[in-house]
Amino acid sequence: MPSTRSGWWLPTALSLALGLLTFVVVATTAPAPAFAQKKQSAKALIKKGQDQFDEQLYEESIQTLSAALMRPGIAKKEKIRVYQLLAYNYIVLQRDEEADGAVRGLLVLDPKYALPETESPRFRDFFEKTRETWNDEGRPGLEVDGPDTTAKPVVIKHTAPAQVSSGLTVSLDGKIDDPDAVVDKVILFYRAGTEGKFEQKRVNFAMRKFTVDIPGDAVEPPLVEYYIQAVDTDGLPVATRGDVENPLRIAVPEEGGASVVESPWLWVPVSLAVVAAVVIPIVIVSTQQRDSTVTVNVFDP
Repeated sequence: MPSTRSGWWLPTALSLALGLLTFVVVATTAPAPAFAQKKQSAKALIKKGQDQFDEQLYEESIQTLSAALMRPGIAKKEKIRVYQLLAYNYIVLQRDEEADGAVRGLLVLDPKYALPETESPRFRDFFEKTRETWNDEGRPGLEVDGPDTTAKPVVIKHTAPAQVSSGLTVSLDGKIDDPDAVVDKVILFYRAGTEGKFEQKRVNFAMRKFTVDIPGDAVEPPLVEYYIQAVDTDGLPVATRGDVENPLRIAVPEEGGASVVESPWLWVPVSLAVVAAVVIPIVIVSTQQRDSTVTVNVFDP
């Protein structure tokens, strides 16, 4: 005689399925405090770069301003300010070629631009010297009437590793789409954790492909951050994959700790579309001690 309790597992299975579905929804919508990144506006980055310059954090200021320069939709006025502050940083660091490139970038946007009389003579003299040379060379880069000479965008194609063991060297590679061949060199910026200064490293770049290693001594739990920047012959950024405010991140688990795939925060970037079809295998032992397997399909109506 069949047991009257042979179907007891069905509501239990449905309950488990709905419970897991609830977990997935929460996991995919809950914020991840340690890994969330908010993209700042160009205006906010310029303000931060100005503050860093005032605090004599020149390398940090350059990195922040470079990120501002790469923000989509940055206004012309904001670009001019970025070039001005970049030039100031490079002048102080005695990196004259890069300072010259920043001033030239500014003059292309506004050929009549002049620093106010209240600025340091050191800066004003450099700006005027660069202006004279730029004028003598025929104002290269200045837009003129005629065929469209706008440079085509440079794109860095690279996929960040999801996870790496602590202390291991991380090998990175990628490709750069550079239709007008404006990229002169590629630079890696990296650091352990989420605070402190980014270290710089020249990237091996040839035939529009690049390779570079993050040293093992920078690979520490809980993560390593980095970004890749392409610059032109003037040392100005023309493309970036990540930046100082929104770097790429690689998880570095503690020794013996859970891997990144076991962390609930792995679900955070996953689209809710994943929840549309959840298949849950459940093993049930009936009252007659026989194993049976039930598969419950839960669909988003």
